[in-house]
Amino acid sequence: MARVRHAGRDDRPTDIDALARGVRAGERAAIGRAITLIESRRADHEAQAQELLVALLPHSGKAYRVGITGMPGVGKSTTIDTLGRTLTGQGHKVAVLAVDPTSTRTGGSILGDKTRMAGLANDPNAFVRPSPSAGTLGGVARRTRETMIVCEAAGFDVVIVETVGIGQSETAVADMVDIFLVLLLPGGGDDLQGLKKGVLEIADLIAINKADGDNEALANRTATDYRAALQILEPANADWHPPVLTVSGLRNMGLDRLWAEVERHRALFTETGALLDRRRAQQVKWMWAMLEERLIAAIRSDPQLGERLPELEAAVREGRITPTLAVKEITERLGL
Repeated sequence: MARVRHAGRDDRPTDIDALARGVRAGERAAIGRAITLIESRRADHEAQAQELLVALLPHSGKAYRVGITGMPGVGKSTTIDTLGRTLTGQGHKVAVLAVDPTSTRTGGSILGDKTRMAGLANDPNAFVRPSPSAGTLGGVARRTRETMIVCEAAGFDVVIVETVGIGQSETAVADMVDIFLVLLLPGGGDDLQGLKKGVLEIADLIAINKADGDNEALANRTATDYRAALQILEPANADWHPPVLTVSGLRNMGLDRLWAEVERHRALFTETGALLDRRRAQQVKWMWAMLEERLIAAIRSDPQLGERLPELEAAVREGRITPTLAVKEITERLGL
């Protein structure tokens, strides 16, 4: 029977089999311990975390995975809080996870703060989890994927993954969810509010938030702008053209229509087999992403390259050698 010491302050040995049973029973303490183990950076915890995930994997995969992105201030937390409480009121169990690449630079998190989703965080049928506060985007995304397995095995049938809408986090989240929602503010349709064209290309659903009061007319015009923008983009799936809706997370307006579109997307993609294909493709991408992460970590920790790597970086930075020659030397030293 496998045992592991807690990843936190408590060093009492933990029975992995019992922990897996606790997660499957939906015990919040067990869920928390499982995720803490997965997030641990200690090398001796990784094998135990993988053993736990293998035990939980057959019990996962039944939830619908919803990704939500948007620039800071767009109202993601408020919208998720309102939508999540509506869903739990309908009998769903909702887990909210966060991918926050900005934490790798600041050491803090602007996402996942439970105080910003106070209603949902206190809901017995919901679970809100911040992202780890450090590590590469790849590492944060990996832990989010594995946390998703824990939540699904615990019986959560809706998993919402939130990201800040900056950098490459949108692609990372789109590669782990079934439907990807982009939240926007009224106005700014002409310049796409600083969002890259690529974000629209991976969006399955667009919602103009804060479409209430004096903003309602502007929100409608913005929705029209984005519908026009989407006309020139080829949809990722010929059977699905991303809808553009107007909503108000604060006033709980339009969220019923938004969720109806999410359910329509799920029904269509399930019926056509596109959902299964999407998840299988995501698994392969996950494998290659983890391989790249492991290889880079191995290279950086290689004793033969320990002293040489900083010298090569400096030479490339100063233009004394090309990046191609630097890579050639690294791979030759590794015998590749």
